[in-house]
Amino acid sequence: MKKIFIAFASLLLICGCTKKQDTNCVNIIGKPDIQVQDGRFTPEVMWALGKMGEKTVSPDGKQIAYTVTYYNMDENKGNAEIYLIPAEGGEATQLTKTAESEFNLVWKDDKTLLFCRDNNIMSMDVKSKKEKTLASDVEPGGIEGFKLAPDGKSIVYISTKAVTRPNHLEKLYAGLDKTTGRINEDLMYRHWDDWVDYYPQIFLAQFDGKKVDVKNAVCIIDSTFECPMRPWGGVEQYNYSPDSKKIAYTCRKKTGKDYALSTNSDIFLYDIDNKTVKNLSEGVMGYDQNPVFSHDGKMIAWESMERDGCESDQLRLMVMDLATGERTNMSENFDYNFTGISWSDNDQEILGVVNYRGMDEIFACNRATKEFRQITHGYHDIHGFELVNGKLYADQVSMQYPAEIYVYNLNDDKADGKKISAINDDILSQVRMGKVEEHWIKTVDGKDMLTWLIYPYNYDSTKTYPALLYCEGGPQSMVSQFWSTRWNFMVMSGAEYFIIAPNRRGTIGFGTDWCEAISGDYGGLCMQDYMRAADYFTDNVKQIDKERLGACGASFGGFSVYWLAGHNYDVPGYKDGRRLKALLAHNGMFNFEQQYLETEELWFENWDIGGPYWDWNNPQVKKSYSFSPHLYVDKWNAPICVIHSEFDFRIVASQGMAAYNAAKLRGLEARYLYFPDETHWVLKPQNSLLWHRNFIDWFDSHLK
Repeated sequence: MKKIFIAFASLLLICGCTKKQDTNCVNIIGKPDIQVQDGRFTPEVMWALGKMGEKTVSPDGKQIAYTVTYYNMDENKGNAEIYLIPAEGGEATQLTKTAESEFNLVWKDDKTLLFCRDNNIMSMDVKSKKEKTLASDVEPGGIEGFKLAPDGKSIVYISTKAVTRPNHLEKLYAGLDKTTGRINEDLMYRHWDDWVDYYPQIFLAQFDGKKVDVKNAVCIIDSTFECPMRPWGGVEQYNYSPDSKKIAYTCRKKTGKDYALSTNSDIFLYDIDNKTVKNLSEGVMGYDQNPVFSHDGKMIAWESMERDGCESDQLRLMVMDLATGERTNMSENFDYNFTGISWSDNDQEILGVVNYRGMDEIFACNRATKEFRQITHGYHDIHGFELVNGKLYADQVSMQYPAEIYVYNLNDDKADGKKISAINDDILSQVRMGKVEEHWIKTVDGKDMLTWLIYPYNYDSTKTYPALLYCEGGPQSMVSQFWSTRWNFMVMSGAEYFIIAPNRRGTIGFGTDWCEAISGDYGGLCMQDYMRAADYFTDNVKQIDKERLGACGASFGGFSVYWLAGHNYDVPGYKDGRRLKALLAHNGMFNFEQQYLETEELWFENWDIGGPYWDWNNPQVKKSYSFSPHLYVDKWNAPICVIHSEFDFRIVASQGMAAYNAAKLRGLEARYLYFPDETHWVLKPQNSLLWHRNFIDWFDSHLK
């Protein structure tokens, strides 16, 4: 195998330093200059790509501002800068070049862009690139994002407030300023990847066009609750009314044990003048989030789930008439999730992104008829979009390319999107991506299952190749046309593997019945779906070497690998009775009893597993816990690599340690990769590069 030479020449800007000032000099991370040999897409090439963040179209529809982050492997970090491109496409102009990342882009008018940098809110004339500071050192806890009122006279920004220790505990800390001990007396003291020491809050501040009055800002929600909701929520969780007099926001008004057991959030309407609050979604018991006003201010739409505790319930499009208070479920005859809401200019249609049969597409719902029409079509995922002057500006990815800006026409649902940005064209033009095929195969019970087959990058039909069975996490998420810096199919393809990626039972985008078939049945049909997909392709694609098949996955996918490890014997059609010859599990559930008491979002365990393991009179509990992989370790018979991270509070690191220790005690070849500073994901550049190098090395060692 030929070596690949990649030359990184990160852009270093020296800030006019004298000898006395050298210690204050900083390197600005810019776009690297790389050359790729052999056309192979490697982890190093992946991390050389620019990562598009957010984008926003100017009010006149003529310009698009967006951020791109480039990474420096030596410094182990990235930096986001702002770029400007004509809305019809063309050459991009870099607006910022600083050592700090810029984010939260908001147009004040066609010439003026507002954004955040460090702990400041900035303003820039995009033509001259001249900047002004509108707010600095935002208190109490810095700034995470903001929105500008339609009349331009106020903003609502996100900051954080420290959780106050109760007095009876505070006295115990007297004189102990160096202690690291944490005393908790309630649940939800940690969440996903962080200790719950702060609540995000939204603050209303006046803006005179020159300064944001953060000193007199007012928190508009009860200070004991959070808005936006952790861990996913941002500025999309609140919005101004068109007349700038009201603010609709998302909030789950629960704390502690109640928060850990419930998904019930609501949409609240805050009247700025009267300082009154009204619950618009009272009685709807699941997630209600991301409210958006119609242009005339008479209606409000939001994403709504029906059932409390079911975090993967259908995301319905809910609309309320603000005059009458009447709520309408627009999705009553539509069996797919609807997110990222936007109103058409005449308020006759409501647009959103729909998880649809292996892709994320833009759909529009007719407000009068409740009929949905698909606007975009293709092998892609659309992450979000803006509608301006009848055009949809989307950030779009696929398995073969990272995010770029595409434009679609609202009233032409047959036309392909036009690509108008070129963030990574220069690098990707040097790469040969693996072919991606869509296959619909029959499951063991006769259902149709979408499975993606990705080919090795340098595919030769006269050769045979090893293959990897990819096990999706979630569990209620879709194997879509996603682009990722963790599970990147083109990196696997570049390492010369086939990838088999089934949308097994439980994935969204194929209707409610398919999604809900997994709850309470983790070791049932969803596992049969994996094994069926593996057997189908190893039997029908002669270029796949049936005796060199591995499996990999994270989270529920990690659990799937552990479960498959215990059911990997006496398999018909394989020489030694083993379907899988090597395994890799990342942040997977290994011991269900352990998992129930170690995780933080207990509503998930209660819904999907059925409840606590001590409730043995519950037949669902007995069934679910019987699927726990630790019960089948005596059947493990293949080399396994375990990866886990310390700050994963969803599935804590002890799960991975237990699985690895069990494999070693069984005498199996095993490897444990542990990250003390990562979360449910691996986000730091050098850690990610180690992750990918380990991934390729592990499977190469056992399948090649």
